[in-house]
Amino acid sequence: MRIWVDLTNSPHVLVMRPVVRALEADGHEVEVTARDFAQTLELCDRLGVRHTAVGRHRGAQRGSKALGLLSRSAALVRWARGRRFDAALGHGSNDITVAAKLLRIPSATAFDYEWATVQHSVNCRLVRNVVVPDAIPRERLYRYGARGKIRAYPGLKEEYYLADFKPSDAVLDELGLDGAQPIAVVRTPPDVSLYHRFENPLFKEVLERLRESAQTVVLPRTREQREEVSAAAGFVVPERAVDAQSLVWHADLVVSAGGTMNREAVALGTPVFTTFEGRLGAVDERLMAEGRLRKLSKADQIVVEKRARTVQDRVRRDPRDLALRMLTGLH
Repeated sequence: MRIWVDLTNSPHVLVMRPVVRALEADGHEVEVTARDFAQTLELCDRLGVRHTAVGRHRGAQRGSKALGLLSRSAALVRWARGRRFDAALGHGSNDITVAAKLLRIPSATAFDYEWATVQHSVNCRLVRNVVVPDAIPRERLYRYGARGKIRAYPGLKEEYYLADFKPSDAVLDELGLDGAQPIAVVRTPPDVSLYHRFENPLFKEVLERLRESAQTVVLPRTREQREEVSAAAGFVVPERAVDAQSLVWHADLVVSAGGTMNREAVALGTPVFTTFEGRLGAVDERLMAEGRLRKLSKADQIVVEKRARTVQDRVRRDPRDLALRMLTGLH
């Protein structure tokens, strides 16, 4: 088959890279498009994902998002027309599902947070397959038009794309970190997401506390966030995409207002707090019930202690399973 994969955000590169490799190993021909947003293009380059850059993020407001969806979907239609794709795959990409529908290409979407209402209302209605973790109750997805399309997989998506992960010490040298001293990693709030529209006052308190107790690496999502944190001084703020998975592995604590990095920490055995103030998804609900993810409500809950890291048994799942679920019934 000729398969088209679209990447619109940094985590999608991590998730879809091993899926693309599995598809290619099975003899499929895969072409990738990527949006210029956050570190998406940088990660493609760093991880060796061959891609064509198409479009950019248009902003946080609903009107800007709608304009971005229309303009980039149109650009993808122009790019894909005549390439004779048999299937189109994305992880939360509205753009590819709209473009694929217009081009009559069967498509599939994947995601692991069920409350991004606008995104899922578009994607689930246009695709044939909806690929999600089995932690998400199916009935939560029915209102989006997913009934009869759900292809659930066990575990976390991070257990699939980190299956072949081997930590590297190079990131410590790159960022000037002392591996013998406590390290904390902080991921900023997703302030351009429609489901996270309010400021998080706790985040500033977290940074102040961590500045005094650990080497603190802050991973901003946008240029504006990078400038704000850099101006505060006392933090390590990478200028470009780094080996975040190795960084999480070496860290003694992770604090994140998003989702993917939290679950990477869980998958790699690193203590992690979430400061997310939106509606919790089923995956995080399960992890919190199991004690593998903790909700941070006050900054004084944070204690960073240096801990010995050993090679641990951890769940590793085959990315080919995700690829097969996406392709089921598309040909």
